[in-house]
Amino acid sequence: MLLNVSHLYKSFGEDSIIKDATFTVDEGSKVAIVGNNGTGKSTLLKIIIGDLPADDGEVTLKKDATIGYLAQYQEDAFGSNILDTVLSAREDLLSMEKKLSEMEQQMNSLDHSEMDAFMENYHKLQHQFDINGGYTFRSEAVGILKGLGFEQEDFEKGMNELSGGQKTRVSLGRLLASSPDLLLLDEPINHLDLKSIMWLEGYLSGYKGSVIIVAHDRYFLDKIADHIVDLSYGKTTVYTGNYTAFVAQKEINQLSYERSYEKQQKEIEHQKAVIEKLQSFNREKSIKRAESRKKTLDKMEIMDAPDKEMPKMRLTLEIEKESGKDVLDFSHVTKSYDDKNIFTDLSFEVHKGDRIAILGDNGTGKTTILKCINGLTDFESGEIRFGSNVTVGYYDQEQQGLTETNTIFSELHDAYPFLTETKVRNTLAAFMFTEDDVFKRIKDLSGGERGRVSLAKLMLSKSNLLILDEPTNHLDMDSKLMLEEALNNFDGTLLYVSHDRYFVNKTANTILELTSSGLTKYLGNYDDYIAKKEQLYGTVSEDASSKSAEVTAAKLDFKEQKRIEAEKRKLQNKISKIEEEIESLEEKKAAIDEEFLKPENMVNSAKLNELTAEQNKINVRLEELYDQWGLLNP
Repeated sequence: MLLNVSHLYKSFGEDSIIKDATFTVDEGSKVAIVGNNGTGKSTLLKIIIGDLPADDGEVTLKKDATIGYLAQYQEDAFGSNILDTVLSAREDLLSMEKKLSEMEQQMNSLDHSEMDAFMENYHKLQHQFDINGGYTFRSEAVGILKGLGFEQEDFEKGMNELSGGQKTRVSLGRLLASSPDLLLLDEPINHLDLKSIMWLEGYLSGYKGSVIIVAHDRYFLDKIADHIVDLSYGKTTVYTGNYTAFVAQKEINQLSYERSYEKQQKEIEHQKAVIEKLQSFNREKSIKRAESRKKTLDKMEIMDAPDKEMPKMRLTLEIEKESGKDVLDFSHVTKSYDDKNIFTDLSFEVHKGDRIAILGDNGTGKTTILKCINGLTDFESGEIRFGSNVTVGYYDQEQQGLTETNTIFSELHDAYPFLTETKVRNTLAAFMFTEDDVFKRIKDLSGGERGRVSLAKLMLSKSNLLILDEPTNHLDMDSKLMLEEALNNFDGTLLYVSHDRYFVNKTANTILELTSSGLTKYLGNYDDYIAKKEQLYGTVSEDASSKSAEVTAAKLDFKEQKRIEAEKRKLQNKISKIEEEIESLEEKKAAIDEEFLKPENMVNSAKLNELTAEQNKINVRLEELYDQWGLLNP
């Protein structure tokens, strides 16, 4: 056992957030903490790392175990630039590296009498540096940064140049590079694109330490978690398996508990009725029997009533009028920002009933496409035409369409002045804003609350074309489910950008993948999209993403498939050759280590210098090879 959380309680003023949290984390286990917004997941993580005191209970970490924590919002800067910040996670290795360099400079100035003792200390430090990963930690840091979406040219950027999201990614990279025994990650994928999320899934799946994750991405949790801690109503329940297994188990357990509770309540009522009847007989034997039954009833362990349903968002998407068959023609559009080209000659069509998800890496222009369609940004060339009777409802992930000084009530009433006060209140109640909540200012709302206000306005628009930018951001699991159901029952047309793969899988019938080369169309949902890419390119990778825009599935002929297969074989041969050279050099390195330990060499400074020079040469070449191997295995 690595971590034990025992009967934690935490309140803020009169609000009791955590009422009894108990669970354990074994070594190597991957645990996800789930629950709706406001249930105390982030608070629980902060108590575990000691940032917040618990009112009661205990957190016990295995002796000498190391712990690392990533908060949702990260502003700390640990180095002058991105790469230095990540490397600073291994101060121990940086210090040894500096000491080794200093000792190497001293070697030429030592006389013979000092050399033997000096070289012995040097080789001890060098061996410690080696076994702690000193010759690979720089290339590992580079691999982590590239996996998190940074390019080589970004590495020298100053931390003060970065956005909050970029700083969070750098902090995640630094945390991964430090490789603690226990990783605590609070919403680690909020600022990652799909490619980086998939990379992180692979990294965490193979991570030797333990991980505790708070995340709302159901695909991510399915890939990573082997245990789920459900934090509901302030209490924890532990489930074995991933998120899908948890949902199924929880539903069965909840149903079983409700039936057991109902059965017990009926038994209690029955026994009370029997006791009352026996007492009414007013006979000594009957009264004794009644007393005996009452004692048995008093000893019964009464089950708690099942938790009442938490209020849920109620969303119904209706259209006021039907559109024509052709909904949108996005034709040969080119867009740039400050001389930086975003996309060139981009074209696609949207027809009535389409449910189109636009996927792609950060920076490829997905949100820009939506802004061009909605007239929120200009474009250099091309044309965007709407079909007949098309009315547009737009959901902006940044909620820039909300007026910060408005109350929630006035935000809806200003947008739809023909609605009565009762209708506005009823609408807001459907989005979990009741009583005085409706008078909260927009500027004071959380991300989840702002999202619900925007969805309420979208529902009232009754538009037949919905354009949504990251609609599931900030929504809890229940609200995501409500949105999915509403969109699946929607009679209009849907075009959206999302990195929530579960959501895409549930709601899309077409995928448009956007890369630097253009758009590629895939029919079907997210699972169909991945299956088609694997069929075309093998394992989905960065190479596959960059090529996918060049050819469509329909036009990928036999000759093209052969060319791709030949490239894959060529790449594998290159990887194999590098691995063979690494193995050979590691064997030579081991042989040199044995030479160092021979008594006749230990007193021969010339021989030791020769061996050291050869070892350094091997280490430099090994680091080059590890870098090459990492680039060929994204």
